[in-house]
Amino acid sequence: MSETIPGDTILARIADALERLAPPAPPAADPLAHPAYLWRGQALAAARAFSPLPLDRLSGIDPQKAALLDNSRRLAAGHAAHDTLLWGARGAGKSALVKGVVGALQGEGAAIALIEVAPDALDTLPDLFATIAEAPRAFILFLDDLGFSEESEAPRLLRSLLEGGAEARPANARLYVTANRRHLVPRDLSEQSSAINPRDVVDDKLALSDRFGLSLGFHVCDQPTYVAMIEGYTRALGLPLDPQDAIAWATTRGSRSGRVAWQYVVELAGRHGMRL
Repeated sequence: MSETIPGDTILARIADALERLAPPAPPAADPLAHPAYLWRGQALAAARAFSPLPLDRLSGIDPQKAALLDNSRRLAAGHAAHDTLLWGARGAGKSALVKGVVGALQGEGAAIALIEVAPDALDTLPDLFATIAEAPRAFILFLDDLGFSEESEAPRLLRSLLEGGAEARPANARLYVTANRRHLVPRDLSEQSSAINPRDVVDDKLALSDRFGLSLGFHVCDQPTYVAMIEGYTRALGLPLDPQDAIAWATTRGSRSGRVAWQYVVELAGRHGMRL
């Protein structure tokens, strides 16, 4: 007569078998050993390649560049520094500037690193804080292209992390967030009109962006600025420049931005058999 095995025992055996088949979690990267990292919610992983553009290649955003560099230099020196929101036009250089500032400070010998945080890993940031809090190094926690839906609870979590919550970020870390709009949570006019006090609804929506001590706006560039961006790249790379061809390239894409300028440079390099 065969023995009947309880269902919970069978499930436990299946779970054990699956654990044996699953690859072990990769070891956490040393927070002092690499220039940039990725955080996906479990452990620090070293970025495979961190090649930020030199700051002098990023033209047309000089005030934003100076402000972010100064703030980041303070953080690297252990001085008071702001969490920062970089907002505005798509392709205007927000992400490139964050990476470029970190690369520039590392070139100066500063003890600072970039940690790119996945947008869906916000609820694990306290674990990241615990990982880096005692490290003798500054960290910029980079949340790229962030935005929230009306229903999301993530804005309240981020507000708590930025200021006043039990799990506020450690002194050696600041959050740098890029977004296409100034206010990360869209304002719903129907919600505002149905509220007992519409002003309270507006204030709640604005509360997140107000938590950032430094807010830098990026806007669509004009034609001379766009051409100047490309000229900076072509001069550094030894490529010829036909301004009319560069303008035609932007026209076919319906916009002028730092991203479009770089895409044109890639096209130009390819035409001349150059590898970037």
